[in-house]
Amino acid sequence: MDVFKLSHTLTLEIYKLTEKFPIGERFSLSAQMRRSAYSIPINIVEGASRLSRKEYRQFVGIARGSASEIIYQLLLTKDLGYLSEQDYVLFKEKYDRVAKMLTSLLRTLRP
Repeated sequence: MDVFKLSHTLTLEIYKLTEKFPIGERFSLSAQMRRSAYSIPINIVEGASRLSRKEYRQFVGIARGSASEIIYQLLLTKDLGYLSEQDYVLFKEKYDRVAKMLTSLLRTLRP
């Protein structure tokens, strides 16, 4: 599934990005961004393993919420000076794509 592959790749990129954050952010913003990032592919996988479309849809909805969270966290990261404007734009475009893909998946899972 393309959305899983992209979200997994982005999770790896978020881990690399947050390694460069100040040590004071290790247990706050860095940890929260990592949780938001890996929540997306985890919920896609868990939802796909459920027995009903309704449950799958619920987990994809959670993944969509996590994509929204990380989009804000990227803005905050940029505004705090931990991420350049150029890198912010690149990450945001990728997560916007993930969000759109998840929205499309949600539409296909409608009852």
